[in-house]
Amino acid sequence: MEQQNDLQKRLLLALALSFAVFVAFDILMPKTATNLEQNQTIQAKQSSTTPKIVKSESTAEVPVLAQSSDTPTSTVKSLTTIKSNKFIYSIDELGRIAQLTMLEKKYEYEGKPLKVLDNKKVKPLEIRFSDAKLNDEAHKVAYTTSSANSDLSSGSGKVVLTQKLSSTTVTKEITFYKDGHYDINIKLSTPKEYFIMIGERPNADHTRYMVVKGVMVKAKDSALKIIEDGDAEEALTIHNVEFGSSFDRYFTSILYNFKTPLTVYTQVTKDEDALLFVEGKPNISLHGYLGPKESKVLEALNPKLTDAIEYGLVTMISKPMFKILAWIHDLIGNWGWAIIIFTILVKLLLFPLSYKGMMSMQRLKDLAPQIKELKERYGKDPQKMNAKMMEMYKKHGANPMGGCLPMILQIPIFFGIYRVLLNSVELQGAPWMLWIHDLSLQDPIYILPVLMGASMWYQQKLTPNSMTDPMQQKIFQFLPVIMTVFFLTFPAGLVLYWLVNNLFTIGQQFVINSAYAKQKAAKVALNK
Repeated sequence: MEQQNDLQKRLLLALALSFAVFVAFDILMPKTATNLEQNQTIQAKQSSTTPKIVKSESTAEVPVLAQSSDTPTSTVKSLTTIKSNKFIYSIDELGRIAQLTMLEKKYEYEGKPLKVLDNKKVKPLEIRFSDAKLNDEAHKVAYTTSSANSDLSSGSGKVVLTQKLSSTTVTKEITFYKDGHYDINIKLSTPKEYFIMIGERPNADHTRYMVVKGVMVKAKDSALKIIEDGDAEEALTIHNVEFGSSFDRYFTSILYNFKTPLTVYTQVTKDEDALLFVEGKPNISLHGYLGPKESKVLEALNPKLTDAIEYGLVTMISKPMFKILAWIHDLIGNWGWAIIIFTILVKLLLFPLSYKGMMSMQRLKDLAPQIKELKERYGKDPQKMNAKMMEMYKKHGANPMGGCLPMILQIPIFFGIYRVLLNSVELQGAPWMLWIHDLSLQDPIYILPVLMGASMWYQQKLTPNSMTDPMQQKIFQFLPVIMTVFFLTFPAGLVLYWLVNNLFTIGQQFVINSAYAKQKAAKVALNK
């Protein structure tokens, strides 16, 4: 019995500590590249001085592209402004999306509207030519525009940008929509080899959480390829691409075409980030999106675009969790209460297993004297002792491992919900009640973390500690304090989930203890 109690305690300790280590690693440690796809690519090691795209069998050699530092950035004047009630697009004289300003209060940063793009980084829709002279000219000759301002109150607005170069004329016809996506047709009067930049990732996340940031490529009928910032080592040529994305925690810039597959290239920047760009054609039509990674918006554009929302290694678990959470939110209209209801649903789903396992452990507790007797009688013959114990377990309907399964099942659930609550932009600026005005930020007065730690301490008190290892005893004793310290800076939504989980577990323990006491009393009365 002591061994089984120890096993349960160790599993609980492992669950809590593994979660803490997982989160600490996620926050403090630098990221490593995550390649989720074996795509047919042509790869080459980078020169220490010049990034290159290598020659592919299906395309001519792609020449060296200008470094981002060679391209004008903040000095370029604004040419056109596109405004909706939620955002403002700014198009500069080089025909690029120079800035996206979010007008909604929930996105404010330091009391001002959030500017999504970094002025010093490569911008979306920038065109670069293979011909070095033509490329240099293209970065000096300003575009003209059909309209200096466009209002999306009617749902959409069109802008025609024209750049007259010495050997070709570039025309960009862009239709913007109030959901943040746009359609773009690019025409060249004389065919030239060129590329369309997706832009370096948005720079809209100013939190301490070290979530995945970088570029993503979704090739047709294959998995995703993700290259995280700081880990790009090779230039890649990827064919049959449905969409390419550069992204941070909450925002993304995407170019996509699900009817006509694209050819996409990556270039390694001096910071070992990946720069993503699409092979152009004399006449090419693309779709784009620049904005928050809102599931409903991306799904409305095309369900495949929801793949641009990633949750790291636990994406397969987190995505269905978010769908359930979002469904609950749609019913009640509050993300805080949605988290609470979701937590209770998970506990109810696992309750049959918990009930069976805990009842089994109660029976083991009653069998403790007999177990002790078997140990004394057959202690010198472990094989026979184990056989006798298993026979006794079977006779009394006890399962020494029954209480462990629900705990094991909670491990992927904890990791999955952690990612959902950390990565979902829908929770940014989402209030719960009273002092919790933003579930994506830490509790400003630390009430939730303290309550979470207290509930964990009380949960431990319900079950006697039978650990014999002094070190494990000390760790287990101080675990509520350790977890409370960890959770002080965690998003309030995540702490709320853990608190409700603890409270429901406590209530569940009382229900099972009462049920077992009644069952035991009825059995005693029947035997009289």
